[in-house]
Amino acid sequence: MIAQDWLVLSAILICLLLSFFFSGSETALTAFSRARMLRMEKAGNRRAGIVNRLLQARERLIGAILLGNNAVNIAASALATGLFLTWFGDVGVVYATVAMTAVVVIFTEVLPKTIAINAPERIALFVVRPIAWVVRVLGPILMTIEWLVRIILARFGIRIGENQAILSAHEELRGTVDLLHREGGVEKHDRDMFGGVLDLQDLEVSDVMIHRTEMITVCVDDPPADAVRAILAAPVTRIPLWSGKPENIVGILHAKNLLKALQEVDGDVSKINLTAISRPPWFVPTLRPLTEQLKAFRRRKTPLALVVDEYGEMMGLVTLEDIIEEIVGDITDEHDVDVPGVRPQPDGSVSVDGSVPVRDLNRAMEWNLPDEEATTIAGLVIHEARSIPDVSQTFTFHGFRFRVLRKERNRITSLRITPLKFGI
Repeated sequence: MIAQDWLVLSAILICLLLSFFFSGSETALTAFSRARMLRMEKAGNRRAGIVNRLLQARERLIGAILLGNNAVNIAASALATGLFLTWFGDVGVVYATVAMTAVVVIFTEVLPKTIAINAPERIALFVVRPIAWVVRVLGPILMTIEWLVRIILARFGIRIGENQAILSAHEELRGTVDLLHREGGVEKHDRDMFGGVLDLQDLEVSDVMIHRTEMITVCVDDPPADAVRAILAAPVTRIPLWSGKPENIVGILHAKNLLKALQEVDGDVSKINLTAISRPPWFVPTLRPLTEQLKAFRRRKTPLALVVDEYGEMMGLVTLEDIIEEIVGDITDEHDVDVPGVRPQPDGSVSVDGSVPVRDLNRAMEWNLPDEEATTIAGLVIHEARSIPDVSQTFTFHGFRFRVLRKERNRITSLRITPLKFGI
């Protein structure tokens, strides 16, 4: 083998090494975690800062890598073809094609990309300085290429930069959390908390409020002894007071204020004026977003508000705890009355109280029933049936079979839900 052949082989080897470098760099600079790289930049990592700046001109970065990779691959193939023609004659073209295809695919494509995909951040930080230099050197050529590409695409009616991302940032984050949960990196409880935070912007007060039929209230028109006894027996510390009719709320009484008043009158209940020691009720509309209501709770420094509809009629109440539970799940203490609303059955079905919110059932059973048109399970059945069903009636929708078990007047109080994969 003459000296010239050794020079050609050395040139081919250099081109293949550069191809290895460009292929690995392309994968690393497109597969790393942008959030992690941003944290590294804020922590003072200069290379991470360069990576983030390069990503601001992603088209130029990818163009530089592809231009460099294709240039060295073509050069290596051309040199190998000339060398094999010298060694084997015309059949050398076939030998060069087979040999270079195997070498390029295995050693300069699959191997570097596999290495980079397993440690994208580390590889990206390692290659970013030489890649930044390549981008600067090839800048004029890349600008010309971008200009030509834009002209060609414009002929077909495609305008670069006008298309918006299909998924919003919240949807992408939710998808990432779900993927990590499926892969075992995030526990179910943590996934539900992430989802609860992201859902706050899409939920309104009406989605989490306690309906007026389930509120614990006290009538101020009752004898003082009866009213005080009811307040002290209640499992909550803030009690709405009504007069005349339950929808006419005249005040919110804190049990602590009642105890202070009892101490001041030496326990003489007849001297207690519940209205005087209560606070004025605070009314909020049903359509207020939960994020705004959370801010309002913080501003007013009160954790309870009454909810009214567009006509001013009281619909229920919402508390700070209701909003927090949307994020962290149910919060119970020693005074809470534990009424199980979701009871899984041995046959795979689930017995559910009609008042159970759809979102709570989805979270408990990892289902995906829609909650846009109805807040509770009973409401969902009525919405889909377009009527008030009778006991024993069965409906099938959204991949589940719903059977009405009990009903009180026009309220569905109990249902059995069966995923269709379980049959019956």
